[in-house]
Amino acid sequence: MNASPSQSHPAEWPETQALRDTTERGLPAGRHAFHREQLMAQIRDDIRTTAPVALTRQRNPFLRKAVLLPAAACALAGAIVGGVALSGDDGDGTTPLATGPALTTRLGTVDAEGGPQLLDRISLAAADASGPTVRDGQFIYIASKVASTYPKTVDDKTTVVSQELHARQVWQSLDGKDGWLIEPGETDDAGITLAGPHASSAAYDHLATLPTDPDALLKKIDRELDPDREVPRDQAAFVALGDLLTESYPPAKLTAAIYKAAAKIPGVVKVDDAVDATGRHGVAVARLNEQDGQRTEWIFDRKTLAFLGERSVQVEPDESGLFKVGTVTFTSAIMQRAVVDGNKQMPAEQQAG
Repeated sequence: MNASPSQSHPAEWPETQALRDTTERGLPAGRHAFHREQLMAQIRDDIRTTAPVALTRQRNPFLRKAVLLPAAACALAGAIVGGVALSGDDGDGTTPLATGPALTTRLGTVDAEGGPQLLDRISLAAADASGPTVRDGQFIYIASKVASTYPKTVDDKTTVVSQELHARQVWQSLDGKDGWLIEPGETDDAGITLAGPHASSAAYDHLATLPTDPDALLKKIDRELDPDREVPRDQAAFVALGDLLTESYPPAKLTAAIYKAAAKIPGVVKVDDAVDATGRHGVAVARLNEQDGQRTEWIFDRKTLAFLGERSVQVEPDESGLFKVGTVTFTSAIMQRAVVDGNKQMPAEQQAG
């Protein structure tokens, strides 16, 4: 489950919060895909029905509450499409990330019957892996590389651009009520606090209470999905399970249960080749959201079956015509997971101590 850093080969770069939580906190990387599935439809509607407005970058929805209700989705989509021109410092100590042409990828070959079989193998490997050993007062540290793709309008011309690939570091207390985020373009160099009165759904203490029986886990996910969501049930459940894997460090037994639960969701397939944000090739477990034509892919090392990261790829024509088939709308790579003794402490500092 712990994806070790490896040599980066970004050849393709020129790229659970679904359990309801009312807290505005830093969200797991997987939540970005859930946002995007809801927001893209609204963005496309806005592009078709409103005049273009200058926009230089997208605000990172990781820093916002999970968008589960249609009204909230519309509000956030409006903020993205109707943003004002920004340059240099953003006024809050952050500097917009550089953007370039939209990241594209070769679509891997889909095996419609291979998803459950691959997930069974992955679950066995996860069960054999050692999970984190934690003590009261410690923090979960996750280092990743991420980037997203979005519409950008300048001088009445809308194009699709991708963010510069950048590092993201998150610390989270075991109870999920404290933490820290450092991410260029979204925080200043020092970062921002994730402290709040309510626990995050991705907190280790919460994950440790979830069922390790796959059927019971899937039923719990189903019960707690928002009934007013716009994403179809099966896709929402798949994304929710993915959120438990990304910016978190679940116990080994729960990790195995997540994969077994995902194998029970209709439409889950195997993709023979997928590339994480740093260029590492692997095999993927994926599911297509038929509403927007985007496929959510969980990427694993071919040999060890360790989780490498995830991405969202446009695999069917987009109604707006902006997102071409093969566009990578979001990408992430998990570089390190660790348990550290304090907030903002680096694993290397702990080892040195």
